[in-house]
Amino acid sequence: QSQLVESGGGLVQPGGSLRLSCGVSGFTLDYYAIGWFRQAPGKEREGVSCFRRSDGSRYYRESVQGRFTISRDNAKSTVYLQMNNLKPEDTAVYYCAARRSSCTLYSKVYDYWGQGTQVTVSA
Repeated sequence: QSQLVESGGGLVQPGGSLRLSCGVSGFTLDYYAIGWFRQAPGKEREGVSCFRRSDGSRYYRESVQGRFTISRDNAKSTVYLQMNNLKPEDTAVYYCAARRSSCTLYSKVYDYWGQGTQVTVSA
């Protein structure tokens, strides 16, 4: 059974950092694109970053470029999202998702989803 579990969310002050983790089980990461998405109250879900090891593709939405970094540890079957210099507008529930195809920030084509982890950026 394929499963993704996020962790690492929390409350942080503006300018602070958090590292989100996405633990994957039931499939190997090599040929899957793993994406991070977020959804703020009253807003649509939006793509934040994605990575696919088999072709080296790595994308970020413009508003997080230079602040967020996606990485993966195949030995631990875990994908990370390091978030630095966090801003109040980064507040959202963050989800990781997987698809056995190319990397994209379009959420509707992902097949497997985690339950989400809350990130709140506030003074």
